[in-house]
Amino acid sequence: MKVLKYVNHYPVHIVEQVESLVKENKLADYLRNKYPHKHTINNEKALYDYVQDYKKRYIKQSSPISRVSYDPKLQLVKHALGTHTYVSRVQGSKLKAKQEIRIASLFKEAPQAMLDMIVVHELAHLKEKEHNKAFYKLCLHMQPEYHQLELDTRLFLIETELNGSLYK
Repeated sequence: MKVLKYVNHYPVHIVEQVESLVKENKLADYLRNKYPHKHTINNEKALYDYVQDYKKRYIKQSSPISRVSYDPKLQLVKHALGTHTYVSRVQGSKLKAKQEIRIASLFKEAPQAMLDMIVVHELAHLKEKEHNKAFYKLCLHMQPEYHQLELDTRLFLIETELNGSLYK
């Protein structure tokens, strides 16, 4: 099944459970029962403030973030749910660096917990560039349910690809 690409690297028993939910048309029910409402952070100012609050709470020592936005151009086929970028510019005799976080605009219609997972993931990249043990330890520090939320976010992507918005 093509849409199972989001979970095909998980253990076989999980893939089989997801496949069963999809075949029985129960994936949306599972997600709606677990996450009954979408979040209300719909503009970039609110998103910026939300990310800054997370940053202040968990990784105060990292570099400042100059911009946070929803990005309609992020390609889910490349597995990019969000990105963090560093832009360096020479201004006079100084080198100025800016960091930006972009979140796929699909997540404007997602549950709060899934937005949290993406924010945590992108903030963790401020300290850890690679997806290594330290990176996931930091994600778990900021969001103790990180791994379950990552799986549920993948299920959300499957449901969205199959049937459109979860919250119609």
